[in-house]
Amino acid sequence: MTQKRITRGIGLVVLLVAAIALSSCGKKEVAKKPTSAPVNKQAVKPETPKVETPKADAPKVEAPKPAVEAPKAETPKADEKPAADAPVAVPAGMEVLPIELPKPMFVGTPTNIQNVPNLEKPRGKPRPPFYAPKGTALVSKGKPVTGSDNEPIMGELEMITDGDKEAADGSYVELGPFKQFVTIDLEAEYEIYAVVVWHFHKQARVYFDVIAQTSTDKDFIDAKTIFNNDLDNTSGMGVGQDPHYVETSEGRLIDAKGVKGRFVRLYSNGNNANDLNHYIEVEVWGKPLK
Repeated sequence: MTQKRITRGIGLVVLLVAAIALSSCGKKEVAKKPTSAPVNKQAVKPETPKVETPKADAPKVEAPKPAVEAPKAETPKADEKPAADAPVAVPAGMEVLPIELPKPMFVGTPTNIQNVPNLEKPRGKPRPPFYAPKGTALVSKGKPVTGSDNEPIMGELEMITDGDKEAADGSYVELGPFKQFVTIDLEAEYEIYAVVVWHFHKQARVYFDVIAQTSTDKDFIDAKTIFNNDLDNTSGMGVGQDPHYVETSEGRLIDAKGVKGRFVRLYSNGNNANDLNHYIEVEVWGKPLK
């Protein structure tokens, strides 16, 4: 029995040594496996040039550039301001009225004009030239003036056609409050193309119910209205469609469109500063009837 046990013990030892030998061989084989990693690295290396391949195609991205430049944005240059300010051809048979303007004399800031209805927005630039048929001339200078207030508070009615358009004290006529008018007798009939009126331009004021009419008779039986900003018919001569405006040294140029007349009458009804009415100068531009 003892001999058998010894034999079995030896057998177990042999098996154990064999098992250890086999396991060490397995470990060596497992250790060899990582040696295949360099193969994988080399497999990745050929792919790296593929990342650079788009660089070869990069110039193709520049191809759309001509498409961006294709619109040739030079065309809007025709709409630039310098082009808009280019000289305009004078219409055939017409000429620019040589209206002389006085020196601007605004003092202070406009008052009480924020709530004026239908107030014209300022142009922010000089008034454009006014064209009239050749031969049109100033026909009102020195002509007689009458009015609803023949004894003005300041000045004389004849000053309205004396040619002085300045805003200095002593250059304007001050009429009484509320609705007043002045009438200029041109002493002959004309084709009237423009009427320019300067009420008062020492301050930025708005005059109310400004109405301009022409007539061939002194009683204005055939009166023709060429301007009316009486929005609520306060003066009883119809509702006006023309805007209120701020007085400036340019005066107000009214296009009379060649209406025939001998008399020109101008109404007003106070202003935003007070109830008085003022006139510095009125110019009538026309041609004698043939």
